[in-house]
Amino acid sequence: MVILDDELKARASMISEAIEDHLPVVHPRELYAAGRHLVDAGGKRLRPSMLLMAAEAVGGDPKVVVPAAVSIELVHNFTLIHDDIMDNAETRRGRPSVHVKWDEAGAILAGDTLYSKAFEILTAAEAPAPQDMVASVKMLARTCAYICEGQWLDMEFERRDRVTEAEYLEMIEKKTGVLYGAAAWMGARLSGAPEKQAEGLERFGRLVGMAFQIQDDVLDLTAPAKVLGKPRGGDLAEGKKTLIMIHAMAGGAEIEIFGKRNATGKEVESALEALRASGSIDYARSRAISLVEEGKEALAVLPDSDAKHLLLELADYMISRSY
Repeated sequence: MVILDDELKARASMISEAIEDHLPVVHPRELYAAGRHLVDAGGKRLRPSMLLMAAEAVGGDPKVVVPAAVSIELVHNFTLIHDDIMDNAETRRGRPSVHVKWDEAGAILAGDTLYSKAFEILTAAEAPAPQDMVASVKMLARTCAYICEGQWLDMEFERRDRVTEAEYLEMIEKKTGVLYGAAAWMGARLSGAPEKQAEGLERFGRLVGMAFQIQDDVLDLTAPAKVLGKPRGGDLAEGKKTLIMIHAMAGGAEIEIFGKRNATGKEVESALEALRASGSIDYARSRAISLVEEGKEALAVLPDSDAKHLLLELADYMISRSY
């Protein structure tokens, strides 16, 4: 995993430099400062890194598709800004949320700006043919619509007493999986890969992206607040129907603080013990592992290469990471 970490840092650095070039803070400066607030807060740049690795895995030059990687990162941050507004989240990545620092109206505009710039910057990538760029723009647009559908389902689930595991999996596929899938597909398509390889990479990205979301749900309960950059147990307090809660509720476990937004740290820890005892956290981890293994099988369409092995390592990292 040390090698993967070094490779991710190298790609994250490449993407951060490209963001400086493609998204400068210009007039009106506060708008672009708000847009860059979370972008500049760091993060591992996993989605755009997957795009670059996918390009390499099909024999492409990652430098050629860097603008597409930037577009993926901006779409991701656009969704985070709007998610924080909807969730009334006060912090993100250890700093104040955009709507806290600039107010809700400013945050909405900042998110919309990132969304718009993502498409503009995508077109700066060098596509093998015009139809490849058109297909990539369509893929990104369709992906953004899926993300909105997934977010809508996530909010709808909070108003329902029961949610099935199948419904949850559909929600995280749209909310999280599809952006990873689009990243991998675009990296391949913009590098001239055969459609079979691009489709295999899309499936890989989508499935390991779903596993990533399940791991996020686990970490929300198990990682220290200082690592998360926000209070632990936020999903419980907000009443989110994660796979952990769906499994626990199906098994008859009673989590009294579920949906209690003012729950104390002690109450959260007590709920965590109950969820551990129910086996629900372990169940979620096992489902994440299954998704990763299924995703890795989709890479059978690729020739053996260092980049392919990095993608396989990245898949394992999605469910072994501690933050």
